[in-house]
Amino acid sequence: MNRPMNGVPMVQLFDVTKLYGTNSHWSAGVRNVSLAARSGELVLLLGPSGSGKTTLLTLIAGLIQPTSGTVELFGENILGFTQTALQELRAQRIGFVFQTFHLIDSLTAAENVELALRFGGKTRSQASHRARELLDQLDIGSLSRKLPPTLSQGEKQRVAIARAFANNPDLIIADEPTASLESTQGFEIIRRLRDYARKFSRCVIVASHDARIITFADRIIQLKDGELTVTS
Repeated sequence: MNRPMNGVPMVQLFDVTKLYGTNSHWSAGVRNVSLAARSGELVLLLGPSGSGKTTLLTLIAGLIQPTSGTVELFGENILGFTQTALQELRAQRIGFVFQTFHLIDSLTAAENVELALRFGGKTRSQASHRARELLDQLDIGSLSRKLPPTLSQGEKQRVAIARAFANNPDLIIADEPTASLESTQGFEIIRRLRDYARKFSRCVIVASHDARIITFADRIIQLKDGELTVTS
């Protein structure tokens, strides 16, 4: 695997722990996790279900706060950010890819992408042009007016990828993006995410239990029971 050198730290976690439960019974989503993810690389969080991958992603995105430790994005400690500031950060600098796509069924493929662009501050005209451009780049321009229920799993995920790329985010967070796809389709999605990171010096963090995609990663972080076990 080729590891980009001298990348700028985009994500840094320092001794992060997230506990769930009550005073009588606590369980750890993640425990004492420290890691960094840099520009130009695809980092793979690898582990079985229940290992803490999704908790870690939601912490990185600022959707939940750690019980202890520090989360930094783009050189800033986000724990002191207001909810409004976090929402703006996510809209403008972070793209998301989900296992179940999270497309809006009543909107066309293009409109799903346009919605992310509008949240990112683009005008209606700019959003429409950019959405068509992205769908063309992902070889689904002909499906721009189709509704998600009429699309295949692979086509839905490409729309979701277009939506994630929409605002040229500095960071893309992908939670099990290949789980609903056949192997060939899954590999194509991961390749596109890796190429985005390298071409534009962005950071992509992928959580997965699928060891078949490790060849696409620049760095692998393995989790078990909420703790890091191996980093390579």
